[in-house]
Amino acid sequence: MDSSLMNSSSSTVVTRFAPSPTGYLHIGGARTALFNWLYAKGHGGKFLVRIEDTDRERSTDEAVKAIFDGLEWLDLLGDEETVYQYARADRHREVAQQLLDTGHAYRDFLTADETGALRDAAKAEGKDFMSPWRDREPTAEDLQKPFTVRFRRPLDQAVVVNDAVQGSVRWESSSLDDLVILRSDGAPTYNLAVVVDDHDMGITHVIRGDDHLNNAARQSLIYDALGWTRPTFAHIPLIHGPDGAKLSKRHGAQAVHEYAEMGYLPEAMRNYLARLGWAHGDDELFDDEQAKAWFDFAGINKAPARLDFDKLAHVNAHWIRQADDQRLLDLVTEILASRGQPLDDTGRATVLRTLPLIKDRAKLVPELADQVQFALLANPISFNEKSQAMLQGENLDRLSRLREHLANTADWSVENLEAELKLFAKKEGVGFGKIGPSARAALTGGVPAPDIAKILVAVGRDNSLQRLDDALQQTK
Repeated sequence: MDSSLMNSSSSTVVTRFAPSPTGYLHIGGARTALFNWLYAKGHGGKFLVRIEDTDRERSTDEAVKAIFDGLEWLDLLGDEETVYQYARADRHREVAQQLLDTGHAYRDFLTADETGALRDAAKAEGKDFMSPWRDREPTAEDLQKPFTVRFRRPLDQAVVVNDAVQGSVRWESSSLDDLVILRSDGAPTYNLAVVVDDHDMGITHVIRGDDHLNNAARQSLIYDALGWTRPTFAHIPLIHGPDGAKLSKRHGAQAVHEYAEMGYLPEAMRNYLARLGWAHGDDELFDDEQAKAWFDFAGINKAPARLDFDKLAHVNAHWIRQADDQRLLDLVTEILASRGQPLDDTGRATVLRTLPLIKDRAKLVPELADQVQFALLANPISFNEKSQAMLQGENLDRLSRLREHLANTADWSVENLEAELKLFAKKEGVGFGKIGPSARAALTGGVPAPDIAKILVAVGRDNSLQRLDDALQQTK
């Protein structure tokens, strides 16, 4: 991909997510990708992905894979082929030469040690560092020596960036230094590469963390020097931990794959991350289509957002309730298999029957795997001490009568079973509190389970009657 990338209509919104492949896709990067995706999709535009792999020592194939695994899980893949920044180094050098040719850059023949010494001396005198090569014409002999290429910033000029989130931000050019744009080995540096790639990719809106705000000033000067139109910058505050401190390992999960492994659904993560630093009134729960329609820069907070695991769990619980049962079955099956509890076809059918009855009790997908255990018990089930205590004396006699009542019940739906259980309690002349505990004990052995009618449906008619028979037989 080269300068022919410039194929976007000026009226088309084009955003990009441009991670450095030096580690996993962290939660802050995921939110940046999401904001770019939402803005592009909400404006009928394109969302692109660029891998900024110019740091060859730290960039790894494993990190690239981790980034794409995270983006794929979140369903935030780019609309076009991924751009790899390192592969475009020749194009970056071409633009650096253009800046040299127009006087907006110069060759600096200072060694690293010389640069350090001059920088220290300038600092000691309270002055800004300025390379003596800024205004010196190199000789033919000089040109045989190693050199860097520096951007020749304008002096005594205000640099103003009208940021879509931060508002108008101003810098004095004297504070920005003459940025190295090519290293002595000819490798392009970050700020040059980013400007060239964003221009060539037709990026209209650069949405990124506010730790890049100072880069916007430097990059704006490069845009201006090249006669290119600046994109709209939108710098979003970073994510902090619940205590207000910068997010770190001590706050818990940071990587997107960790959230997937913990049992969060991708649509829940998109919902939660959209609300993490952005708001649409008081709306907390919304789907992708609503988010795309609503997302705008005006709703982005200027203060750092705080990660709140309780809110995330609440959002995830909502989307578990909304999720397709077949999809949840596949997720639960995978979790159970990882626990050494593979399901056969009968087991899968049991879980599928149970999920709609218990998914309102779970905040994480692994909790679903815990909640279905009562339905997967093999007969005869065993009883814990508390359950055994419930299967004594009068409780046992009443349980026997309940078994006969249920055996005469044909409609094995939750609604009908609830009615039949109430009818049975009325015939017994007692409140259901006198019946439920012993029935629960007989049907589950003390394993966590939902209401009795739901237990009966999940376990199934024949299996439920068999469990009641087993309980009556074992306790005689």
